[in-house]
Amino acid sequence: MKVTDETVGWIALATSGSVVRRATVVALIVGSILVAINQGDAIVRGDLIAGRLLRIALTMGVPYCVSTYSSVSALRDAARRQRSNHVV
Repeated sequence: MKVTDETVGWIALATSGSVVRRATVVALIVGSILVAINQGDAIVRGDLIAGRLLRIALTMGVPYCVSTYSSVSALRDAARRQRSNHVV
């Protein structure tokens, strides 16, 4: 895979403090709700085998990834619009 300036810029935005904070909050809220819905009965029973713990981690990770992608896309789109508005 060829690493371009665009890829580096995407990664820089995705790892910026504001995006990471926002994605973490979303992951904690949405992920917790999804874990409770999907794994709540197993958690209450204490049935936390390795496979289930992996599913719980993945359930928390998905909202983080979606929020990160959405935030980076919105930031890049806003920057693109701002550049096009300032063209002389």
